[in-house]
Amino acid sequence: MGLIGEVLLLPFAPVRGSAWVIGQVLREAERIYYDPATVRAELARLEERLEAGEIDEEEFDRLEDELLDRLETGSRSGALTNDWMS
Repeated sequence: MGLIGEVLLLPFAPVRGSAWVIGQVLREAERIYYDPATVRAELARLEERLEAGEIDEEEFDRLEDELLDRLETGSRSGALTNDWMS
């Protein structure tokens, strides 16, 4: 686009900067959400809740399935990201 294009788009710099920051925050949030260590810690807390009687077996199974799906999704997307970066 060159210099003229950059000058014409200069008024939109704050918007472009904000979009970049939002993108970075979303990527970091997804990284934490799908991080295997985070999911394992949540699984441990879930088991503690079951043992303490805070939740029943049915709710435990449902929440455990959600966490295991999250772990699997994170593993797949991590493998894809690592393959892409290699």
